[in-house]
Amino acid sequence: MSLEKLVAALDECGRRGITAGLWLRDDDAVEPTPALDTLLDLCGSFSAPVTLAVIPEMTTDRLARHLDASNIAQIAVHGWSHTNYAGEKEKKQELGAHRDLSIVLDELQSGLEKLHDLHGARLVPMLVPPWNRIDASIVEGLTGLGYGALSVFGPEKNTLPPCLNTHVDVIDWHGSRGGRDDDILFAETAARILKTTENGGATGILTHHLVHDDNVWCFLRRLFEVTAEHPAARWRSSADLVNEISP
Repeated sequence: MSLEKLVAALDECGRRGITAGLWLRDDDAVEPTPALDTLLDLCGSFSAPVTLAVIPEMTTDRLARHLDASNIAQIAVHGWSHTNYAGEKEKKQELGAHRDLSIVLDELQSGLEKLHDLHGARLVPMLVPPWNRIDASIVEGLTGLGYGALSVFGPEKNTLPPCLNTHVDVIDWHGSRGGRDDDILFAETAARILKTTENGGATGILTHHLVHDDNVWCFLRRLFEVTAEHPAARWRSSADLVNEISP
C-alpha cells in the first residue's frame, strides 16, 4: 500500500537524521464557509499550519474577523481577482502577458496592501498565481512590490523572489474534479519526501477547501495522523519556510 511507502520515506529520513518538512496551501479563500471551518478544525486538531491563498478583490473583513479566533492559518496573496485573461485556446491565466505589465503589477501591489490591512501579522508576503501560472516578466517585478516568495505547483525554479511550491494536488481537475485516489496521493507525497532528502526543501500539499469531497477529507486526516505520529515529520508554517529561503 502507498501509505506504507509514506512511512518508509519518513523512516528513511529518520535514518539519515533528517526531519521531513511539510506545508499546506489551500487556494481560493474569500469568506467564512462551513468547508473552511472543516479545514481549520482539522488542521487545528493536528497543529498543522495552513496557508490560505486569498483572492484580494473578493474578500472582506468578514474572513479576517473569522480567522481571529484561530492561530492555525496564515494568508498569501492569490492574484487580484482570479480573472482569466487568456484566449479560448490557451490555458487559464490571470498573471500572463495579456495585459499591460504596469496594470498587473499595480493590482498585485493593491492585493498585498489590502490583505496586509485586513490580516496584519497573518499575512505572508507570498504570491500564489491563480491556476499556478505567471509570466516571467511579472515575476521580475514582484520583489519591488514587497513580495518575498512565489508559490506555484511543481519543482522549484531558481527565481527572485524565491519559490516555495506545492507538489501534491489532492484534486483530480482533469477527471472527476473530486479527490484523487489515496494510494496515488500517498505515493506522490512519499516520492517528494525522498527527493527532499537529496535536494532539501519541503513537501507542499495543495488543497481547495471549497471543492473537497469525502475522499479529500479522509486523505488529509490520514496524512495528518501518520505524520503526527512519526518523529521524522514536521508540519511547517509558510512564514518560517519563506524566512529560510529568503536571500
